[in-house]
Amino acid sequence: MIASPFDLTGRTAVVTGASRGIGLGMAGALAAAGADVIAVASRPLEVGSAVERAVTGHGRRFTARHADFADVDAVVALGDELAALDVDILINNAGTIERAPAAEHPLEAWRRVIDVDLTSHFALTQKLAGPMLDRGDGRVIFTASLLSFQGGITVPGYAAAKSGIAGLTRALSNEWVGRGVTVNAIAPGYIATDNTQALQDDPDRSRSILERIPAGRWGRADDLGGATVFLASAAAAYVSGIVLPVDGGWLAR
Repeated sequence: MIASPFDLTGRTAVVTGASRGIGLGMAGALAAAGADVIAVASRPLEVGSAVERAVTGHGRRFTARHADFADVDAVVALGDELAALDVDILINNAGTIERAPAAEHPLEAWRRVIDVDLTSHFALTQKLAGPMLDRGDGRVIFTASLLSFQGGITVPGYAAAKSGIAGLTRALSNEWVGRGVTVNAIAPGYIATDNTQALQDDPDRSRSILERIPAGRWGRADDLGGATVFLASAAAAYVSGIVLPVDGGWLAR
């Protein structure tokens, strides 16, 4: 019997920002496809956490780690620890957002978003890509955003970071895909998570968003699962340097 090209059995995935929302959905999808999961959160995960249940419920091995992605040095230390393990798949999903008009946006808020959403992702990827490149096999997947393509409103740091993620995806792919490590990004549309709660709670903004989504609904975290498994699998061995929107048709509108 020929194995499915989407089968991740025997693979180990690191998923950052895995405790809830999109990261939780990605971790569960990877486990369902057969991968063992190392879940990284900003705080220690409790025994029996939602992400642990999502992984072990599929019979896969679960490991928890934590690091504050606003502390780049802590992320580098985490990278040194994880680089000693046999990591096949890195999902760079940890993120934050700060909302304030650009003319009044605190510089400290800008710095924090850039560190969490961009700099720490590069630092962790540097650490874990080394062993992947040495063995000539690996998958790196970033969580980008619709704001990798658009400017957004009152989120200048987030828009800059997510545009940076798109550029970083292409830059790393250029250097690494010829050595067996693919680098891609997924750009979620408007997904009902903590990060978008302020938009969901604003009747005018929520209505205007829904009116533009051809699918007619906010996305769910599990809507990202298929794209995640695809890009992590052998089926995507010749796919690299792309930013794949999963947005209910938003960008085509």
